[in-house]
Order: sequence, then C-alpha cells, then structure tokens
Amino acid sequence: MVRVLLVEDDQAIADFIGRGLREAGYAVEHAADGEAGLRAALERPADVAIIDLMLPKTDGLALIERLRQRGQTVPVLILSARRSVDDRVRGLQAGGDDYLTKPFAFAELLARIQALMRRASRSSEPTGLTVADLTLDLLTRRVTRAGVTIELRPREFALLEFLMRNAGRVVSKTMILSHVWEYNFDPQTNIVDVLVSRLRDKIDRPFDAKLLRTVRGVGYVLG
Repeated sequence: MVRVLLVEDDQAIADFIGRGLREAGYAVEHAADGEAGLRAALERPADVAIIDLMLPKTDGLALIERLRQRGQTVPVLILSARRSVDDRVRGLQAGGDDYLTKPFAFAELLARIQALMRRASRSSEPTGLTVADLTLDLLTRRVTRAGVTIELRPREFALLEFLMRNAGRVVSKTMILSHVWEYNFDPQTNIVDVLVSRLRDKIDRPFDAKLLRTVRGVGYVLG
C-alpha cells in the first residue's frame, strides 16, 4: 500500500485530504506541525509527502530543507494559499517536487500524487506486480488476469497488492489487518475473511487455476 505523509495544521483540510486518500486506497499518516512531520518522515518513511507551507513550530519550507539535508528523497507536494510565482519558485528551490495552491479540487491533488509516483518509480521499484497470469499496475491501479480486467474496490486492491508483494509466503490475519487497515482490530474478527472471500470471487472463481489459498489456522498465501 502506498504510504502518504500529510503535514497540515488545518484539521478540516487534513480530514478532507485524509478521507479522500484512504477511500482511494492509500495509507495516510497525519502530522499537525513541522516538528511532528519531520519526526514522522525520518522514523516512518513515506512514498509521498504532502506538506503545507504555513505550519507551526517549523514552517513547510524549513521542513522540506531539513528533509533534503538528511538525504530524504521522498517526493514532496507543497500545499499553500500563496499563489505568486516567487512563492512557487521558493518552494521548488527548497526541495519540493510540485506545488498546489489552495483551494484545490481533490481530483487534481490525487492526479498530482500519481504523477509524482510515476516520476519516482522510474528510478526505483517496478511499477507492476505479476503472479502467474495475474498482473497489478501500481500506477494505473489496473488489475488483469489472463488479459481480463478485474475491477477492485480500494481495500480489495490494497489486499491484493500486499499478497502479491508477499507471493509464495503465508501472511497472517494480523499482518493483513496492520497493512491493509492500519488499525488494531481484534485478530479474531472475520473482517479479513470477508475481504479475502470478496477478492477470491474476483481473481479466482472465474478461472480454472486457483491462486489464493487458505492455510488453515495460519493465514493466506498467493501463488
């Protein structure tokens, strides 16, 4: 699952962005000031950071500069109410990768995050995962099996991505809960079983060969 660090002191904006990203299948960590944002970025590296400029304790520009000084290469999308060219130039010179002015449409923010990920992926990890005839494109979020497109909900996509990244290895319910939901659910709950069943209906049931197996009393394995 793609991890996003959101550093924003306006709780309403943070809630708006966080809710939209989670619904789109991203994992979001929120920090309300620059110091908390720096700690989070250093202790729990994200795939993308969204940083507001007007932050308490440490402002956004200083935060980005400190991240770059410490060798952090995470793509950064700057959020700001400042619209002047000079402000955008300062943000990019400080180490930001893109600049979005407030107010903004969530669709544009999401598109810019995806663009940052595409740029970063050219020099890092592969953009797709494959297990047998099942493929998952991390950028377009398209899933196919034997050339047939499979429509997945965000949680189903996140589960499939986690299973494909661990193909051939048994993953427990607790591991799935922590990676897909990132909440401390009771491992005895059937929420994982329900999600696995939905995913199996889509990636296995229409096909002869079955990829997703249950290891009784242990967990699940793909491959």
